[in-house]
Amino acid sequence: MGSLESNNLNGDIISSHTIGKVITCKAAVAYAAAQPLVVEEILVHPPQKMEVRIRVLFTSICHTDLSAWRGENEAHRVYPRIFGHEASGVVESVGEGVSDIEIGDHIVPIFNGECSECVYCKSKKSSNLCEKFRVNPMKSTMAGDGRCRFSTKDGRPIYHFLNTSTFSDYTVVDSACLVKIDPKASLQKMTLLSCGVSTGLGAVWNTADVEEGSTVAVFGLGAVGLAVVEGARTRGASRIIGVDVNSDKIIKGKAIGITDFINPNDLDKPVHDKIREMTDGGVDYSFECAGNLDVLREAFLSTHDGWGLTVVLGIHPTPRLLPLHPMELFDGRRIVASVFGDFKGKSQLPHFANQCIKGVVKLDEFITHEMPFSKINEAMQLLSDGKSLRCLLHL
Repeated sequence: MGSLESNNLNGDIISSHTIGKVITCKAAVAYAAAQPLVVEEILVHPPQKMEVRIRVLFTSICHTDLSAWRGENEAHRVYPRIFGHEASGVVESVGEGVSDIEIGDHIVPIFNGECSECVYCKSKKSSNLCEKFRVNPMKSTMAGDGRCRFSTKDGRPIYHFLNTSTFSDYTVVDSACLVKIDPKASLQKMTLLSCGVSTGLGAVWNTADVEEGSTVAVFGLGAVGLAVVEGARTRGASRIIGVDVNSDKIIKGKAIGITDFINPNDLDKPVHDKIREMTDGGVDYSFECAGNLDVLREAFLSTHDGWGLTVVLGIHPTPRLLPLHPMELFDGRRIVASVFGDFKGKSQLPHFANQCIKGVVKLDEFITHEMPFSKINEAMQLLSDGKSLRCLLHL
């Protein structure tokens, strides 16, 4: 392969001198649940067949990263491990067989990949659950050979997370989990498309297909919930009700598009009764973004009988089952879950990115903080304290 040098946004050089070689770089490594991440030098090995090594320029922190760091799910307790799954960057090198991505391309990694060959990717039923690269918290190595591409300086393997592991200067990702984006797009903003914004907005556009004039209730106004609000706004929803126990969320919620706000702690009745009063029988669509089963029940009951649809987006670590009686579904209400907003990542996300470039979707409101990567533990605490939506870390 010939020599190639390409300036990226930070003025760094993507050079052919590193191709095929082990790279020493900084990464934030988790060694135990709920312990501070250790920012240290690690080794990142070259990409193998159908893999890509990327220079991460920006990464942000999602609640899934926070939950994994806390060890809330047994599947996440694999150490040492590099978390992170929202990022953007530039391709440093590609492995054998990769034809759709080249050195220097601007990319966004995605935790829910698309191989384009399996029965799910080829299905006309609009499934985005790839057989090989769907989200899998149990997976901690590369799909090709079951080995890690990260190691400590003394040779111990460092495990992967959600197909991406973006809390590192460099990471190796299966090509099925990378989306090539227009180089004119802001890489800072495109980071948000890796998870939160795509998940929330896609739930509105793809899963629910909300129509103009519809009424919507959003339970939980974190980044995913506010992305739902943004999606409902772009679809022309007539009423968007935000529900959250943190009344400070009303400010950001109204900036993005909520028309009404409810704090359940301020009510003397169930939330669903209040929403039914406000909307003449219930909303057309509700979105549960809190990961709480009691909230899910309120979201379901807040929809209008006959046609109401509830979309589940929250991650539910509890072993409890759905708090619904089967007969409650006979009144016409429906409930469905959405993974990654039902976007097929590689084939549909580039179009979504172009819509963001054109200003159809407002991304600026989601980035509440920016920090150098060395302050990643402070960024984790901001999210844990409910003080940030997305903290963008500069690598």
